[in-house]
Amino acid sequence: MKRSDLTEFEFEEEGFKIKIKRGTGGQPIITSSPILSHTFPQTPSHAEAASIPSTARIPVASVAPGGDEAGYIFVKSPMVGTFYRSPSPENPSFIEIGSKVEDKSVVCIIEAMKIMNEIQAEVTGTVTEILVENGQPVEYGQRLFKIKANS
Repeated sequence: MKRSDLTEFEFEEEGFKIKIKRGTGGQPIITSSPILSHTFPQTPSHAEAASIPSTARIPVASVAPGGDEAGYIFVKSPMVGTFYRSPSPENPSFIEIGSKVEDKSVVCIIEAMKIMNEIQAEVTGTVTEILVENGQPVEYGQRLFKIKANS
């Protein structure tokens, strides 16, 4: 958006709408209307997707405090897209079970509309479970990671 001097972008297709505005400090502000079920036609391979530069770093992963289990927090998907555990097939995963994370730790990438979005943990703790397979489509609000919060 900065390279093109865009301040706002809106896309709508078959019941899905996403609107991106560049806010203060150049940070994107994203609003979307999720689809409950959507097929993903012709998703690029992980290698192709990794070669696409990320122009939108999404620092907001929805974190569900408490949830079903006391002491655990679930990092949820902030968008519909394809989940990747590493920046490219040749690179190691951002995190593994047992990894310590902090609020700014990148835990995965979600590819949406050919844009690679880095998702941050937004919590300090230890990863106890990875709930999504690499390359799997994810829905808005879907649980991605289970983290044991530091007290």
